[in-house]
Order: sequence, then C-alpha cells, then structure tokens
Amino acid sequence: MQQPIIGYHLDEEGHWVAELACGHNQHVRHQPPWTERPWVTTEAGRRSRLDLALECVKCDRGEPRDNPRSD
Repeated sequence: MQQPIIGYHLDEEGHWVAELACGHNQHVRHQPPWTERPWVTTEAGRRSRLDLALECVKCDRGEPRDNPRSD
C-alpha cells in the first residue's frame, strides 16, 4: 500500500528513517550500489521528498503503527 512521507528522524545507528502517514517507519538509506537515494543525504533533499509515496509493507501485512497517535 502506498503511503506518503510526512517526516524523518535518525535511528540509533544514524540512518535516516521516513515517517509515513500511516504511522509506520521505513528506512531510506543511500547505500550505493544497492540503494541509490542521494536525496536523503541533505536536508533540502529530504524536504523535497515529503509527500512522496512509498510502498508500506507493514500496512500490507496489517502491522500496528510504529508511531502511536498522540490524540
């Protein structure tokens, strides 16, 4: 299921994690030659990808949210 990126944070190892609208998190690493995401290395690059839809396999599997709602 496609879900838009609404924010980012760093994990405990210093890797960027996309926060998706569904409440799940997904790593967005730039690790050439396997994964090419040079945009993740700069603040402007990450900001330019806000609202980009990523495939959320956690939604597909029906997993609970990584980020509980605060409301």
